[in-house]
Formats: sequence, structure tokens, C-alpha cells
Amino acid sequence: MEILLVEDNNDLAIELADFFEAQGHSIDAATDGITALHLAIVNHYDVIVLDLNLPGLDGLTVCQRLRQEEKWTPILMLTARDTLTDRIKGFEYGADDYLVKPFSLKELNLRLDALVRRSSGIKRSTTLNVAGLELQINTRQVMRNGIKIELTVIEFQILELLMRKSPHVVSRDELSRAIWNDSPTDADTLKVHIHHLRNAIDKPFEQPLLHTIRGIGYQLAENHALSA
Repeated sequence: MEILLVEDNNDLAIELADFFEAQGHSIDAATDGITALHLAIVNHYDVIVLDLNLPGLDGLTVCQRLRQEEKWTPILMLTARDTLTDRIKGFEYGADDYLVKPFSLKELNLRLDALVRRSSGIKRSTTLNVAGLELQINTRQVMRNGIKIELTVIEFQILELLMRKSPHVVSRDELSRAIWNDSPTDADTLKVHIHHLRNAIDKPFEQPLLHTIRGIGYQLAENHALSA
């Protein structure tokens, strides 16, 4: 695994680099946001581990600029900020996962493995269509009625699953298992991703496609109805 590690705490950076190298991963490291942004744009990485409190450019700005540059490398944010508002902001700026300090190195490694598996899984040559919403897995393009829609890696994965199952309802547990594998997330995090996904694929358009089925899960369909 090729990892870009962005962390300005020298002791933690050394600990993480030693751990990753012991796992057989290849590491590039940056201690400030400007260097991190440059490395992430000019090089290929399987995943980026990004601290939020950085000199130069903070982690949120780095993440946002990478997404604006259409760099879709999975990003896991490391931070001491543990409120739901902080997590929501991280996802809004384009993060794919969020781990609060202090954390377990084993959990971090599991989360990175899951991110890389999900990212590599979107390379299959397939196109899905539901009521004018089109998802091209090989190019990672999403369009609705000819309008391009930008999604994070996790939002893309959620949408792919919902489109494959459409018009059937997908339970929250099934979504969580499919997306996070051995590192299931909490209910609030899933709700945040669904909220962002709904804003992206429904808010600019007249007819909603993403429906919440109370007490069960979510459905992507032209007509809002329960399906077995």
C-alpha cells in the first residue's frame, strides 16, 4: 500500500511511519499542508492519512483542494476533534473516513485496508441507470439528466449499492457491512453520508430518488414505495 502520511507531531509521525513500514507499506510523509497538497497532486497514493491541525494549510483545506482538483484518493482524517459537528465538517470537505485521537494502530490499519478495498472496487466496467441517474463505475462518473455530480468514495459506494438493489430497500446494517466491512461505523456517520448523497443527487432536481424507509433503511427509486 502506498500511503501519504500528513502529521506535524513528530513523535506520532515516527510511530505511524514505523508501524506502516512494519506492515509492508510504502510511506511518504509531510508535516505541513502545502507540502501535503503538492505531494498528493503530483504522486499516486492508495490512501492519505491526514491530520487536521497543520501549519500552512489545515487538513480541511488540503482535503477540499484535492477534491476540487478531482483527486479522489481515499482520505482518512486524524484529529482530536470528536464532536458530530466536526465529523460532519470533515465529510463535507471530502474526507472518506474519520478517526479520533487517541486511536488504536490496529483499527487505523483496518480502516485503511477497507478504504483501499472500496477504492479499488470501483474500477469494474459497469454502468448503472435509475430514472435518469447514471453511475459509471469504470470512470467514477455520476450524472443525472446530463448534469455531472461529484461524490466522495464512500458516497459513490453507497450509491452503487443502492442502485444495484433498486427499487428494493437496503437496510442500514447491510449498507454498513458492505461499506465498512470489519470496521462498522456508527449510525450518525452513515446518516451524514446519506444526507450528503441526498443533497448531491436530489436537491438540485425536482423529483427525489433517495428515500428513507423509517426503521428499515434506504431506497433508491423513482417512486417511493416499499419493495420486498
